[in-house]
Amino acid sequence: MHDDAKQLVRTQVWRALDAAGAVHDDTAYGRIPNFKGSEQAAARLAELDRWITADVIKSVPDKAQLPVRARALEDGKLVYMAVPKLATPKPFYLLDPAALDVPPTEAATSRIAATIAPTVEVDALRPVDVVVLGSVAVNRSGARIGKGAGYSDLEFALLTEAGLVGPDTLVVTTVHSIQVIDTPIPVTEHDVNVDLVITPDEVIECTAPHRPKGIFWDHLDGAKIAAIPALQARVSRS
Repeated sequence: MHDDAKQLVRTQVWRALDAAGAVHDDTAYGRIPNFKGSEQAAARLAELDRWITADVIKSVPDKAQLPVRARALEDGKLVYMAVPKLATPKPFYLLDPAALDVPPTEAATSRIAATIAPTVEVDALRPVDVVVLGSVAVNRSGARIGKGAGYSDLEFALLTEAGLVGPDTLVVTTVHSIQVIDTPIPVTEHDVNVDLVITPDEVIECTAPHRPKGIFWDHLDGAKIAAIPALQARVSRS
């Protein structure tokens, strides 16, 4: 039931974005929308005190958050970017601004990062100050919906279990204003809510942020576990 309700919300938001011509791609459907104004949203995020004082950023690899990753590198922050689908034994790219030999706007792309950035295991990460999520839809309570694969929630759960994110970690998403909806969003125990929603025009402080305590193994099927080496490694240790 939750999955059907979430898909309905996704479809409505994708349709609205397309109707408004609010994305850079031919269509928003089926993806984290690469929304117009993402650079302005990143600039608005970078004005916040919590961003200015942060040393370590963890981000999704989506195009919509590319300006955030690039800004973090420009600001001298260490960036961990998830390997798409967490498909490698070391599931995060390490982007160190002190070690880059290409401009931040290039290094922060998935394609270039895959060729220049080392990958690191979860246990090798430093504690994270700011987590940046992509969203299809989000509301002012902080509930969000991704494109449905669940990787952002799994990344957060892995970092939580490793003690790398906690109550003091700031969780944000950058979106187009069309993606901010007024209707309730169905959430489950493993869903990560955000503390702040950043649009090109405003910073929204969310009223009900939720943090899962770790991995909910009963929410994962065998195929998902088999496809993610970091999960397999935890199963083998237990």
